Amino acid sequence: MPTGLDTDTFGFIVNDLSRIIRAEMDRRTTEAGLGLTTGEGRALFNVLRAGPIRQTALADRLGIEAMTLSGLVDRLEAKGFVERQPDPADRRAKLVTLTDAGSTVVKQIEPIAASIRSEAAHGIDPDDWQRVLAALRTARSNLLAVRTEALSSEDAAA
Repeated sequence: MPTGLDTDTFGFIVNDLSRIIRAEMDRRTTEAGLGLTTGEGRALFNVLRAGPIRQTALADRLGIEAMTLSGLVDRLEAKGFVERQPDPADRRAKLVTLTDAGSTVVKQIEPIAASIRSEAAHGIDPDDWQRVLAALRTARSNLLAVRTEALSSEDAAA
């Protein structure tokens, strides 16, 4: 039953793109025999981008609960792609670091991701594509700033 809800809005489009990209990454990494889920691949890319990172910070970057991340890191560690090391700044915390094998698998994922980006941009003028990316980066920055301010206000009130 139609609700009259406009599903061509920013949130719906971004969510649809994210879902489609994840599904394509899953399909293509499976076809390539990499044996990774999209979540595992996202975790590896975030560890690569951030360098050694606390598990709690990685969970936050991925938008998942710490317990969910723990299982994901367990699987990646069992595959030899990451290792946990004590955080020198806090003995209770663990840092997740990429291993050489993890770096190798990320290099295998990169062309798959590049192919999906290329297909997404197909038929879009390169200058328009750069404007889309710039607008999305600005939207991300805007929302991160709002989120940071809201969290700071919550911390101040506590």
